[in-house]
Amino acid sequence: MRQSNWIGTAVGLALLSVALPSCSQGGNSSGQTSSKLADGESLQVQWNKKLEKQLRDAIANAPANGLKPDLFLKGDGHGDAALTEAALRYAEALAHGYSDPTKIFADYSIERPSGDVQHGFQQAIQSGDLTSWFNSLAPRTEEYKALSQAHLHYLELAAKTPNFQPVPDGKPINLQSHDDRVPALAAALAATGYIAPLQQQPSQQASTASGSTRYGPQLIAAVKHLQSDFGLKTDGIVGGNTLAAVNMGPAGLARECAIAMERLRWLVRDPPGTRIDVNTAATFLDYWRDGQHMDRREIVAGEPDKQTPQIQASIVNLVAYPTWTVPKSIAQSEISKKGPAWLRQNNFVTKNGQYVQQSGPKNSLGLVKFDMDDKQAIYLHDTPAKALFSLPDRHRSHGCVRVQDAVAFANAIATEEGVADQFDKAMAGQQEAYVKLKSPIPVRLLYQTAFWDGSKVQFRPDVYGLDDNVAAALGLVRGVRWQPVQQSGDIGP
Repeated sequence: MRQSNWIGTAVGLALLSVALPSCSQGGNSSGQTSSKLADGESLQVQWNKKLEKQLRDAIANAPANGLKPDLFLKGDGHGDAALTEAALRYAEALAHGYSDPTKIFADYSIERPSGDVQHGFQQAIQSGDLTSWFNSLAPRTEEYKALSQAHLHYLELAAKTPNFQPVPDGKPINLQSHDDRVPALAAALAATGYIAPLQQQPSQQASTASGSTRYGPQLIAAVKHLQSDFGLKTDGIVGGNTLAAVNMGPAGLARECAIAMERLRWLVRDPPGTRIDVNTAATFLDYWRDGQHMDRREIVAGEPDKQTPQIQASIVNLVAYPTWTVPKSIAQSEISKKGPAWLRQNNFVTKNGQYVQQSGPKNSLGLVKFDMDDKQAIYLHDTPAKALFSLPDRHRSHGCVRVQDAVAFANAIATEEGVADQFDKAMAGQQEAYVKLKSPIPVRLLYQTAFWDGSKVQFRPDVYGLDDNVAAALGLVRGVRWQPVQQSGDIGP
């Protein structure tokens, strides 16, 4: 999709840099692409008008990839060396991401895409077709396409409301109540497309079309729609994270799409056909088998101060009726404060100076553990705290991933791996038993606050505060402030 088909370049650049309400500007970060060949020689390219136009058109279309054109080519940018540098930097951003997640985050071990863009660049120059080459570099998935379209859509909405005003903070706006902020709420919802555009001049945005301050059915329905899109409790009450979501405005939603596309560019283009992808921001997992999507189910991820890391590891064993050896951090901060009666009631014993919870329904790992080959001891598991899966915000663990109906999930994996008989026998024994998988199943613990659910783009609060780091690397502003979730109070990993 050509940028010129939807919005002027100057306006697009302004929108991508627009400050969100009550937020400070984040720092910029530049990609590190060299125009030198592997042997140290400079890459010499003689640009003609045709190739230069293809390059400039491609970079002008950078917003379709959630990127700012001036990250690559500032002003006119004349000269062969400048054009070559811009081409390589843009290609690198599309192929591998503009930023390096291993330099942004302390923990990031998810497999990255490989390949040298310089070789492809040389071939594209020789063939005289830079356009097709650039178009081949970014992810070609339906999710990436949907995020791209959403990004352009929200930029277009932002262009129509350049003076977007946030709804002031205050007491929650309750259903059918009267509140002086209702006109501002209506304007904000109109700016993001949740209600029809208000037919007022900018100076008249202090009132709704009817001039009412009543929070009535039309606005309530729109807020519930927004809450659903953000994975929030759909009660229609405007406060807390619902107010934060409203105040993102169209520019903020475009920002989230841009961050999500950057995260997708960090990933290999041909992931294993059999894998489990966990979205720890949205708290669900997707199970793929031989390239086919088999299952999506809810999960519980780490609390904001006990974040589930962005790592990749493989499930090697299914563990029936696992025991739980309590990590020292949890033992010192929580278990050591419990009395003897509580420890007996919850089946805790001490072995070699450590607390160990014995197998059974009360075990914090539940009835099955998905044992992963991971030095950080992060894994997927069952839980006795089933009520957590019904909550809209499920960041309630100590960092490991709790899986909804984990026993059924384990049974499905055991059947597909050809170890169903062994797993059935292990479960029948009702004591800890390991069943090795014939082929390890890779698990990627991802963090996507904007994602495609198969029919539309959805958003989630940035509960870990990780998006601002990516935004800063892309030259974008800081986001809205999200309220931390209420901690669950249980002791499980």
